[in-house]
Amino acid sequence: MEKEIREKYIKAGKIAKEAKSVARKFLKDGVAIVEIAEKVEEFIRSKGGEPAFPLNISINDVAAHYTPDVNDDTVLKQGDLVKVDIGVHVDGYIADTAFTVCIGEKSHPLIDVAKATLEEFLKMVKPGMTVKQLSHFVESTIEKSGFKPIRNLAGHGLERYVPHAEPSIPNGAVNIETKLEKGMVIAMEVFVTDGAGWVKESYPALIYRYLQEKPVRLKESRMLLQIVRDEFHKLPFTKRWLVGRISPLKMNLAFSELISKGALYEYPLLKERNGGLVAQWEETFILDDKPTISTLLD
Repeated sequence: MEKEIREKYIKAGKIAKEAKSVARKFLKDGVAIVEIAEKVEEFIRSKGGEPAFPLNISINDVAAHYTPDVNDDTVLKQGDLVKVDIGVHVDGYIADTAFTVCIGEKSHPLIDVAKATLEEFLKMVKPGMTVKQLSHFVESTIEKSGFKPIRNLAGHGLERYVPHAEPSIPNGAVNIETKLEKGMVIAMEVFVTDGAGWVKESYPALIYRYLQEKPVRLKESRMLLQIVRDEFHKLPFTKRWLVGRISPLKMNLAFSELISKGALYEYPLLKERNGGLVAQWEETFILDDKPTISTLLD
């Protein structure tokens, strides 16, 4: 990996680490999640990075892909199990990190298992290990605790402007012999549940991504497509980031047209299949002889 690229990954990781500390200050009973999202995303920009995706604040049985919508009135409540997933990019080079808190409590058994499993993973991962070895390790470590991994969620590679690249490292055991190579950048995330161990797709979708150019009728649709292609570099985005640029009514009409035409992709909410609680922990590392964990570096 070139030195300049490595430095950008490290800078993104440092900003993401600091953003976690900012988010923790707001994770309290009665706080609106839209306030948390806007504060953290503003902090990322103030430090010279950009959000690699909208801040995810997924609560209880929602495992991923919840970001507050425009005028979202959701507030945190005592006992909520809250997953905060933060992405930062510097010139397209991404750091992805997540943690979970239980509002009003010091910890929670699911959080303890998710964090400990990832810590053990980071101690043992090295070049040459296979996806099979790593996925079996994650599943067996979680199951020893009496809980279950989310088998259809996975850690993933990171590439420039690509937040989900190969290799995929599932939380559930698979027999894939793909080997990790030195220099890979990987965001390993562990999901632990007291439910069925699978997520299902749900709605409403709150996060979107540019897919391709398509002929559209509305001028607002053409403008929106240009913004998300050029300004967001085809990375995931939210309607919150477009407030003030397109009126709410025309924005919704433009989104409807672009989605129906296949120009935009919607990320469905991911909920635990049986309504179980879910905890998440994630760090980004550069795979050296030992992993260099960018989201934990000072």
